Amino acid sequence: MSRAFDTERAPELDLIDDCVHCGFCLPTCPTYALWGEEMDSPRGRIVLMKAGLEEGSELSPEMVEHWDRCLGCMACVTACPSGVQYDKLIEDTRAQVERRHPRTFRERLQRRAVFALFPHPGRLRALAPLARLHPLGPRVRLRSALRHLPARFPAAEKRRGTVAFLQGCVQRAFFGDVNEATARSLAAEGFEVHAPRSPRCCGALQLHAGEDGPARELARATIAAFEHHDLVVVNAAGCGSAMRDYPHLLRDDPVWAERAERFSVKVRDATELLGELEPQAPRAELPMRLAYHDACHLAHAQGVREQPRRLLRSIPGLELLEPPDWEICCGSAGIYNLVQPGAARELGERKARNLLDTGAEAVAAANPGCVLQITAHTKRLGRELRVFHPMELLWKSIEEAGDGKR
Repeated sequence: MSRAFDTERAPELDLIDDCVHCGFCLPTCPTYALWGEEMDSPRGRIVLMKAGLEEGSELSPEMVEHWDRCLGCMACVTACPSGVQYDKLIEDTRAQVERRHPRTFRERLQRRAVFALFPHPGRLRALAPLARLHPLGPRVRLRSALRHLPARFPAAEKRRGTVAFLQGCVQRAFFGDVNEATARSLAAEGFEVHAPRSPRCCGALQLHAGEDGPARELARATIAAFEHHDLVVVNAAGCGSAMRDYPHLLRDDPVWAERAERFSVKVRDATELLGELEPQAPRAELPMRLAYHDACHLAHAQGVREQPRRLLRSIPGLELLEPPDWEICCGSAGIYNLVQPGAARELGERKARNLLDTGAEAVAAANPGCVLQITAHTKRLGRELRVFHPMELLWKSIEEAGDGKR
């Protein structure tokens, strides 16, 4: 007898049974907050996953719709007292959906276009001049988009070690200044930085959208490029989350499973690494009222919350403000704002209002999708806030103190 899920990396029953349906996840789930529907909550979606493992079950359009509506923000992971690994469950479920559910022609075309473009920084760079025309498009300076990062940044005098730096795809093409600020800040803080042009992408967008074949291929390439380094630094929350999840993604690969395990423990977000160290480079004052936005794949998926705040507080003159409902996603969520624009718009406006209500002059966010979403929705509300990556502010402070070297 058939069932909705096949046996190829199906969501694991042991992980499903960890959920005791207590409901602690409900207030933190963005879609449950929007609609109040049980099947659009983490525990509701887990019920559907268990049903998909039963003999005689069918992968119905209704089941797929509830899983598609999930942002994969992992706020439920932070809230869950039982330690349910919802991240693994939703990723495996989405991979089943993409293999076994017949998408409409429009859905197939949209996804094909997204994955033919966004994981390819060269293609994104070619489109950089047009990106500004889209409501969610970044304000890309052409010179920044076309500039290539040096392959190596020497460490300052008090050397702390050597790190490899993932340039990423969207970050490299649209936020080259953030990558440069990250590399130069790390160097000023005593790290020799190696920033190779390959790999072009870590596979995060595909992994979080259920395209696990391409994600596995890019994961192997990323491991091969960086596994000989002691530390691998990333400045995009979604990328860091995916790279730390490689052991699960490649768990049944006899060649790569152990390599993925060894690799994943080396991954650090730049704000995490520097936020755990005593500052070495002098900092100049940056008088600013700044709201900190927790990127979901940093705060929830990786559990990195205090270190970015500590890093920002190391900048003299900077007043850090906390918005309400920090745990609720901004609605960007990888490709979510492209495939679920209605829900993404509601969440984006909610997040924008909360940030504006702090009275901040600007926002700090450690993920490119969050930057685009917050910028667009504060603009829609008539008071656009500038959104910085924390590493941009750190480098500005270091550079103005005279310690940075170009």
